[in-house]
Amino acid sequence: MTGDVERYLAIGAVLFVLGALGFFTRRNLIVMMLSAEMMLHGVSLTLVTFSRAHHNLEGQAFTIFILTVAACEAGLALSLILALYRKSNSLDVEFWAELREQDLPPPMIAQDAELPPFVRPLPKEFPRLTPAGLVPHIPHELESEVVDDAASPTGETPAGPPSSPKEVVKSVTN
Repeated sequence: MTGDVERYLAIGAVLFVLGALGFFTRRNLIVMMLSAEMMLHGVSLTLVTFSRAHHNLEGQAFTIFILTVAACEAGLALSLILALYRKSNSLDVEFWAELREQDLPPPMIAQDAELPPFVRPLPKEFPRLTPAGLVPHIPHELESEVVDDAASPTGETPAGPPSSPKEVVKSVTN
């Protein structure tokens, strides 16, 4: 039994390594997708082997999930590949760069290697509101500035709320 386990683990490792090599060295989208599938099958074989060696069914359950995800991935990948082929009449990976977001730079190629790398600008700091029900704490040295900022910009308009409804009507009609 131990000799069979080692053989199955070796086959699973070989499948995974061949899939990884195929994925990272090829530029054809279909070959890359098939290489990713080969990697998933290598992992599935390893899980089933460990499950069989330990006399439980967890590896088979994980394998069912992996095969389900692989089937969904194959359907989505083939539909994306077909859409890209219709647009560009090529299955080369470089054409995927045309589908990037507009604010991102194009991918680095050999001619751009000497250019400085793209640096994203820092996100803007937005002010944070105090949670409802809490009064913000203002240090004593800033209290006079806060009160001065709250004053009315014109001398005619009072800084505080009107004391009666008649004042509101008068200010609207004037």
